[in-house]
Amino acid sequence: MEVLNLLELFALVIVSGVLFTKLSKMLKIPDVVLFILAGILLGPHVLKLVNLSNHPLGNDLILTFGAAYILYDGGREIELKVLNKVKWSLLMLVTIGVLVSAYITAFFAARIFKIDFIYAFLLGAVIASTDPSVLVPLFKKMKISSKLKQFIISESAFNDAAGAIATFATLGIITGGSFSVGSSIVNLLVTSFGGIAVGAIIGSLASLLVTHDKYGYFWEHPSEIGIATVASAYVIASRLNVSGFMAVFVVGIICGNKYLFNLKVEEDLYITQTRFKEVLTLLLRMMIFILLGTHIDFASVAQFWKESLLVVAVLIFIARPLSVLVSVVIDRQAKWNWKEIVYIMWIRETGVIPAALAGMIVSMNVPHANIISSVTFLTILVTLSIQASTAQWLAKKLKLEE
Repeated sequence: MEVLNLLELFALVIVSGVLFTKLSKMLKIPDVVLFILAGILLGPHVLKLVNLSNHPLGNDLILTFGAAYILYDGGREIELKVLNKVKWSLLMLVTIGVLVSAYITAFFAARIFKIDFIYAFLLGAVIASTDPSVLVPLFKKMKISSKLKQFIISESAFNDAAGAIATFATLGIITGGSFSVGSSIVNLLVTSFGGIAVGAIIGSLASLLVTHDKYGYFWEHPSEIGIATVASAYVIASRLNVSGFMAVFVVGIICGNKYLFNLKVEEDLYITQTRFKEVLTLLLRMMIFILLGTHIDFASVAQFWKESLLVVAVLIFIARPLSVLVSVVIDRQAKWNWKEIVYIMWIRETGVIPAALAGMIVSMNVPHANIISSVTFLTILVTLSIQASTAQWLAKKLKLEE
């Protein structure tokens, strides 16, 4: 029965994903918005065709591997030479920027919901990170500068570590544990650099195994090695208690910058790998966001939708702009202009990682978990519907396209 349930889940998700992809092209609406709508329709509140309580393992597998593979795909788009120019802005935004965003959101949420600041900060930490599952495919299609594109993709890959650590540190305080700023910083450094190290090692080995030099034993199987590498990097990093998502992103960077080491894949195999990767990425995006749609807790959203929308507005129009400004204004090397800064302020889609953190908090029965769940899912819906759909339009208005 478990096998049949999983096969039923895959069939429903893929068929509905294809149908809603067609619909998104007809309506000119971002496909992820319609994927979430498809999930709502299939989920326990409407048609009741997908109930994740019947197959929690399949749900966790799709969300985890899907996010990991999309991050790997995003890493392959990064050029190290370009990333080097914006490294200080990136470092600030994925650390200090996350905390600034969480604190400002918490400051207003505590007053809007009339809850203690510690729970409001937990809410702010959950929704502080952005989502590579949306941003990677979105910016692969857009013709903006390499610096801006790769900065936004890299931020979405790296900021989940800071957001998750801030969330777990706050949960530790709430549940009666001890809190130390020093230990939290050490934890962030270990998690981040540990993930980078795992990704660099596994990515280097994988690159050697699919090239034509002395160690290219699997040069005919770059696509298969790619999947195995993503899974291996995530598992090994997680077993070592470091960031699995950061590891797979670094694997993608290593694999996408083979030319720096005079390594290459045969052209016909490269084309095959690219086509395979694009199809798999699309399928995983369908699955991720349709499943997110089935997760939405309509009871909490209905109860707190007005207050939640106010918090989302604070996040978009106050917390995000200030966190970006604090992070990039002192970086002279990056040479940001005001148009690029405005664009970075606007782009901050929320998705898989915050949804997973919110689900975990609900399962732990943390006080005000229903509020956190409501705000998280409204943040996902609003940022995907408004910010993702206007990303290309704003780039044209600001004349950032190349």
